[in-house]
Amino acid sequence: MFHSLLKRLPQWLIPESMLQDRSERLGDRGEALAIRYLKSEGLRILEAQHKNAYGEVDIIALDGDCVVFVEVKTRSSTEAGSPFEAVDYRKQQRLTRIALAWLKKKRRLGKPARFDVISIVWASAAEPQIQHFRNAFEPTGKGQFFG
Repeated sequence: MFHSLLKRLPQWLIPESMLQDRSERLGDRGEALAIRYLKSEGLRILEAQHKNAYGEVDIIALDGDCVVFVEVKTRSSTEAGSPFEAVDYRKQQRLTRIALAWLKKKRRLGKPARFDVISIVWASAAEPQIQHFRNAFEPTGKGQFFG
């Protein structure tokens, strides 16, 4: 009942903390769904919500011998655009730095790696719509990733 009341109120009347909690729950549900989806696709999950000095990546998985860094974006609608559109160049730069640090720490710099994006639209009463973009973007920067 409380959540149906929140939906009817104008956004500016809802305290920021309540909006954040609601979006974090949706984000957490989206990441859990993405993990189940990736497992069903044969990937092995190594870590979830990995944090280092450069930020956080949602999922790190193995696809064969390829390390996959997965960013999950979950939205309740596409009113503000598709979820995958939030993975802009700045986010790609951050994910590249996070991945590079992880690969260095795990001594996997010479091994194949890629960046995937999972985009989920999950309206409250509907089945979630999942789009998986394999190799969604190339590492940013000047050759430091594989060179």
